[in-house]
Amino acid sequence: MREKIRVCLVLEGSYPYVTGGVSSWVQQLIQGIPEVDFILYTISPKKNQTVHYTFPENVRGHTDVVISEKLKNSRKGGFNKKELFKKINEMHQLFELGSIPDIDSVVNFIPEGYFLYHDAVKRKEGWELITESNQKRNPVYPFSDYYWAWKSTHDMMFTIMGFAPPEADLYHAVSTGYAGLAALIAKIKKRKPYLLTEHGLYHKEREIEIRRTSLIKGYQRDMWIKIYSALSKLSYRYADLVISLFEYNRRMQIEFGADEDKTLVIPNGIDVERFLAVKREKRPGFHVGLVGRVVPIKDIKTFIAMSKIVSGKIPEAQFYCIGPADEDAGYYEDCKLLVNSFHLTGRFHFTGRQDVREYYAFLDVLLLTSIREAQPLVLLEGFCAGVPAVATRVGNVPELLDYDERFLSPSKDPEKLAEGVEYIYKNPGIMKIIVEKNKEKVLQFYDRREVFNRYHRIYKNLTEGKEWQE
Repeated sequence: MREKIRVCLVLEGSYPYVTGGVSSWVQQLIQGIPEVDFILYTISPKKNQTVHYTFPENVRGHTDVVISEKLKNSRKGGFNKKELFKKINEMHQLFELGSIPDIDSVVNFIPEGYFLYHDAVKRKEGWELITESNQKRNPVYPFSDYYWAWKSTHDMMFTIMGFAPPEADLYHAVSTGYAGLAALIAKIKKRKPYLLTEHGLYHKEREIEIRRTSLIKGYQRDMWIKIYSALSKLSYRYADLVISLFEYNRRMQIEFGADEDKTLVIPNGIDVERFLAVKREKRPGFHVGLVGRVVPIKDIKTFIAMSKIVSGKIPEAQFYCIGPADEDAGYYEDCKLLVNSFHLTGRFHFTGRQDVREYYAFLDVLLLTSIREAQPLVLLEGFCAGVPAVATRVGNVPELLDYDERFLSPSKDPEKLAEGVEYIYKNPGIMKIIVEKNKEKVLQFYDRREVFNRYHRIYKNLTEGKEWQE
């Protein structure tokens, strides 16, 4: 083994091409464990994307696989293709029965540089598999519709199955899905450990997106959902350790097939020293802020609607949307129009990207109106700086807010959010106690340094062949 552990981070649709969220966590993880060398193995929807991060010195390489691009076969023969398709057919039959098959024999049978795009539809065995599946699931619709849906879902998996993974001592996927598939294939081919960290639940998030879109319907929708479900189940089966951010998600992973003895909760952490250094200075008026991107998932429109309600009850209130607005120009324009229609001009401020500590210094309330989150770090930052919060009941938010219904709201409920803000406004004495309690909780459980120390210990244990123990 090398003098330093080499960890391959397997990433899909995030770092280093997308900012915020998981990408920020990855950058912090790499910086937080300088004793470890990292290789990036990214799964991308298109090539030549802009890299938005400066790689730390311990990033030793980057391999990007464009999942939508068909790669040329560098290996066409020298193995028994008939036997390969027999194994693939057996694997599909087990999936049909609802079990999670052992895919080692299939993965080991596919040589690196061989991609199934053409043989899967040109060989008799592959064509029969497609046509029989169509007859079972899609007997009343045109076969061409089924065929192209099948191709779009499977060609991306073929790309990953034939691609040569980078060399590493351990493969760490930061989601299931295609990243999880790439990591488990690397585990099988390279005979190295596979660590899985899920910030959300990939298959659930993809299912929500698929059901909301009008572009995928009926059997096509069901096909995509089944494939994402199968990819997650395979990841849970093959991972040596499965990490979630909070207990509810760990339970969901177990329910979906993860071995309970191989699951662990490690929350995200923050740089506590950075936010403890914020000097709180009360400003005239009452200041309510939301830290986040101006995008639909953050539901800025509900924040604006809540601001309208609060402005009628607290005349001195000012509202701040603190974060970049350049990701979804159309949504940003809609938000500005809503501010104008509610006559909040002069009281509602889009600040753009800022040093959030400058706002934590004077905010009286921190709002989170997201319709989906895992474990939002902005709440931890605010707690550490001394800012109370009102938030939607998503992800780990209820636990962070101690399940206190005074400060929790259903998604898209501006009235309930406004009630929480008004309560904080009217009860400064009670809030002083809660603020101190929240700060102590962050210091005890969410210090980023200890979080990354735990990951370093996991890396060492897995690469040394030891089972993880706290």
